[in-house]
Amino acid sequence: MTAREGERRRLYVVEVAQPGVAPVPESWPGPGMAGSDTLDVTFDAVRAIPVGEAGAYLERPGFHHGGIGVAACWHGGARAVARTLLAAARKWDLDPHALAHLGAVDARLVTVDALLDGAAAAVDADPHDRDGTAHLRTMRVRAAVEDAAGDVLGRVGRALGAAPLGHDAVHARAVADLTVYLRQHHAERDLAALGRAAAATRRDWEDV
Repeated sequence: MTAREGERRRLYVVEVAQPGVAPVPESWPGPGMAGSDTLDVTFDAVRAIPVGEAGAYLERPGFHHGGIGVAACWHGGARAVARTLLAAARKWDLDPHALAHLGAVDARLVTVDALLDGAAAAVDADPHDRDGTAHLRTMRVRAAVEDAAGDVLGRVGRALGAAPLGHDAVHARAVADLTVYLRQHHAERDLAALGRAAAATRRDWEDV
């Protein structure tokens, strides 16, 4: 777990079987990501072992690389939502508007596939972030994937209406899960941080 130490966060190891650690029942009542069983946990005078210095958890290259991994999970969620629209197009004669949404969804998904492949190759080539680009790369990938996944959610909903949300439990769960998971991207706050980082870098887009 992490906790604040002054103005910075520090990573700690906590033995959850010790006295004073207690999950809070029913503290995740929403349907989105309910299967993760992510309950709140209270800590009362428990022993915690620090790992690294304050700030190291957020500043290590692996933290930024992990942010791309989360974005890949968002993309997987978007593909799960999109499969319902693709299945409908293969089964029914969809109207031109629904097909236009499918075309846009297809373009979004394959574009993100290529983006994630490129990001993975960059991480593999420089896992220790010696060129100092990991943070900017991660912000770019997360922004692009969040935008694409949100677009997929909206387009599938507009193409198919309420029917699969009410009658297809798998689809409804995928929509609910992705809606919650995407909020790990902090919207305009993260985009503003990306803008500041892009303005500060010496590299232009042609050099990326």
